[in-house]
Amino acid sequence: MTIIASAPGKLVLSGEYAVLYGAPAIAMAVDCRARVVIEGTAEKHHTIEAPGYSSARGAFTADNAGFEWLNGEDDYGLLRHVWQEAGVRFDENKAITLDTSAFLHRESGAKIGIGSSAALASALARLLAHEDADATRIAFDAHRRFQGGVGSGVDVACSTSGGLVEYTMENAVTRALRWPEGLHFRVLWVGVPASTRERLLKLDQQSKLASSAALVLASRRMAAAWKRGAAQDVLTGYADYIAVLREFSVDHDLGIFDAGHAELTEAASKAGIIYKPCGAGGGDAGIALAEDAAAVDEFVSNAVEQGAHRLDLEIDMNGARLEREPS
Repeated sequence: MTIIASAPGKLVLSGEYAVLYGAPAIAMAVDCRARVVIEGTAEKHHTIEAPGYSSARGAFTADNAGFEWLNGEDDYGLLRHVWQEAGVRFDENKAITLDTSAFLHRESGAKIGIGSSAALASALARLLAHEDADATRIAFDAHRRFQGGVGSGVDVACSTSGGLVEYTMENAVTRALRWPEGLHFRVLWVGVPASTRERLLKLDQQSKLASSAALVLASRRMAAAWKRGAAQDVLTGYADYIAVLREFSVDHDLGIFDAGHAELTEAASKAGIIYKPCGAGGGDAGIALAEDAAAVDEFVSNAVEQGAHRLDLEIDMNGARLEREPS
């Protein structure tokens, strides 16, 4: 019996960091999916592989006596968290393949920073959870444990549900939104991987400053603009939002606009469009937005000439799902 599940990556469009203080975040799922395959094996234990991610072949046992690693604990910790949250019990040993190759840059092999671990947690939970279990909650709890207790859960919420969503951390509330008509976008990778977890841990150790409250307010205004669904409202709102996000980054020494994001933001402003880093920043991906598709494409072409990388991503309306169910 072979079972396959997948889940999409994500881009945070507004509310990054502020979501930790109770503000709504806006995120969209993108058509770059993590896949999990589970099938039977003749081995005397469960096995796990992740081609392109780790050269280690993991092995573990999981029975009434508990979960015990034989090999691969350092590489595959997320699997253990999901497995235990889901309370998995199999009658036979399984061979598990984790495929997040779509989240790696084709040429360099570096992570492009669009939520591979959250997508993997969502796909694993969808596959391993019992039919009457809350796969979303399993993915949330497992991913948070994997990240050392930090993070808002917006990435898991987006990967689980798909599409464009508004998310608030309290009670993990997710609301589906419609993409504004006439709003065009392109995604860029600045060529530098970044660590969301490191920035979240750094923020967690700091006192809440005035710029935190300002970012919460700006995030609420951006969420309201996205919910109204008018492209011009969204674009107008970003001018203030980006300025507040910059101040927040400086105050907390987070470097959100490092690794080329600051230069791209300035270039976009001069071109009459919007550009912002997505999520924790300091590398990874950013998004260009405008009502003029040609202006966005011209900006992206210029950015690529300066060393950025275009990512051909679109909104993925499908969240975590089984692609092949047990036969």
